[in-house]
Amino acid sequence: MGIRTESVSAMSAFVQAAELRSFKLAGQQLALSSSAIGKTIAKLEDQLGARLFHRSTRAIALTREGEIFLERCRRVLGELEAAEAELAQTTASPQGRLRVGVPFAGDLLTPLFGEFVSKYPEIELDLDYDDRLVDVIDDGFDAVIRSGEVSDSRLMHVKLGDFSSRMVASPGYLDRAGVPRRACDLAKHRLLHHRFYETGKLADWGPAIPEGTVLPVAIAATSLEPLIRLAEAGHGIASVPYFAVADRIRSGTLREVLSGAKRNNRALRLLWPRSNFPLPKVSVFVKFMMESLKITLREG
Repeated sequence: MGIRTESVSAMSAFVQAAELRSFKLAGQQLALSSSAIGKTIAKLEDQLGARLFHRSTRAIALTREGEIFLERCRRVLGELEAAEAELAQTTASPQGRLRVGVPFAGDLLTPLFGEFVSKYPEIELDLDYDDRLVDVIDDGFDAVIRSGEVSDSRLMHVKLGDFSSRMVASPGYLDRAGVPRRACDLAKHRLLHHRFYETGKLADWGPAIPEGTVLPVAIAATSLEPLIRLAEAGHGIASVPYFAVADRIRSGTLREVLSGAKRNNRALRLLWPRSNFPLPKVSVFVKFMMESLKITLREG
């Protein structure tokens, strides 16, 4: 039996009768006569080829087949109600709280978020800046910006672009400590390292560093933002995503070190929970970031 409109109506009548144990009371709930409910149930039994109720002059009771069918009907009607609610939300205007996980701060993202809330003033943007690897669904995020690959089948994702890291330091630091000309020169410098929150390991500085090279650690942090600020303040050399320091390089507060070194490209992705009917606030955020960030990620 396919799920047609009359089938849904029949299932609703059956569920009401089963829960109230009365055709009369079910009819009152659905604004129908008890005889109409009885005829609907009888037709349903004919279609199914099974008796759903034991009937007597005083009461009705579910048969074993009726109990099984009741469980399925509740599930089907519940799914239909959920689908209707989701579809209603998709036609609404983008609004409400939008929680977004941002794995690292920098010059790139903050202006874009400002543009987004100006374009969609009914959305309350809740930004969670954190370099740890969050669980998008279990931690309650609407969307997350993250580097690397995605293996969680519960998520939708789109690649926003590729980026690479650059080694940077302040002009003042380089004047004092000298400018490294080769990768091996880094051993003589104060280096600012990114430490992964989950593993405690230090991030790789890329293929420019010969295998087996031991890089000194002046400061290690689980977030990139303090490393950028420490480098800008003259405390050493940091290896950070280019787009996070592009404006600082252009303005001269940071200078690139070993600019000709080989670099690894990494993917930057936007992730959000899989849904057949995404909320408008999520849909417009995904579209906005795809259009805006893909342009901004182009390296100079």
